[in-house]
Amino acid sequence: MIRKIGVFTSGGDAPGMNPAIRAIVRYGKHMGLEITGIKRGYSGLIEGDMSDMDLSAVGDIIHRGGTVIKTARSEEFKTEAGFKKALEIIKIFDLDALVAIGGDVTYKGLQKLSEKGVPVIGIPGTIDNDFGYTDVTIGFDTAVNTVVDAISNLRDTSVSHGRINIVEVMGRHCGDIALHAGLAGGAENVVIPEIYYDTDDICRKIIEGRNRGKIHSLIIVAEGVGKPYDLAEEIKEKTGYDTRVSILGYLQRGGSPSAFDRILAARLGARAIDLLVAGNHGRAVGIKNSQVIDVPIENVFDYKKATNEDYYRLIGILSR
Repeated sequence: MIRKIGVFTSGGDAPGMNPAIRAIVRYGKHMGLEITGIKRGYSGLIEGDMSDMDLSAVGDIIHRGGTVIKTARSEEFKTEAGFKKALEIIKIFDLDALVAIGGDVTYKGLQKLSEKGVPVIGIPGTIDNDFGYTDVTIGFDTAVNTVVDAISNLRDTSVSHGRINIVEVMGRHCGDIALHAGLAGGAENVVIPEIYYDTDDICRKIIEGRNRGKIHSLIIVAEGVGKPYDLAEEIKEKTGYDTRVSILGYLQRGGSPSAFDRILAARLGARAIDLLVAGNHGRAVGIKNSQVIDVPIENVFDYKKATNEDYYRLIGILSR
């Protein structure tokens, strides 16, 4: 029987983690459970850095970015000694189950804990949107909106100077931020790891645009593609046009979560509690076709992440 649940955020922070924590605490309390906040992810779990959370502990956090219980990456947890210490702490603090909000590394840790009999639930919190089992992850929508706002500002100066602007966004293995922001922001070109690109094609499009009187171009590049400065140099050499690079970096992780991310976080947090109360664990929650779903956590990485090639094609058509 589940009585006491530990909740933590792990890995890179994502807008919407706080609304998820809020949902877990308040919905959990509604279901008669004790909720313990574990600070700094797996590092805090190993160290026993945790405290009980009541309704007031999550008051006025729904609009805040980041995570009130902090997050971290733990190399110690990956060691045999660190993992054993985590299991001991779970027993010492009488934690009946764990709910973790994070990305792929977080889920791998949950899989190991589940294999040892620890009841766990995973909630996808990462701006990269790189899980295949769910249509969208918490934080992705906010990050895309942040990028769109940034490139809208860059467009103003790009037009004023008649420049080519290359904007690097996050996405090591998944180009969804670049793809969605490129379509929403009217980028002339989008470069992502999943689809081969030819610099000559990009340059030809830029030159053709100039011939029609288009004096600027915006290129969105996912970080997993390579060094944006190398691409900028190549474009400048082939076209002769002034080309600048902007790297948005951690700016994309911050900011108040969007309404979409707040609602998603609430729905997934509530489902996590419902599953544990019903005796179902070792699950990862997500969303498919606007419906909340859950899958076995050991199968999460079996789902291939699909690239929306229709979006990519549409960008090419609409940006000419």
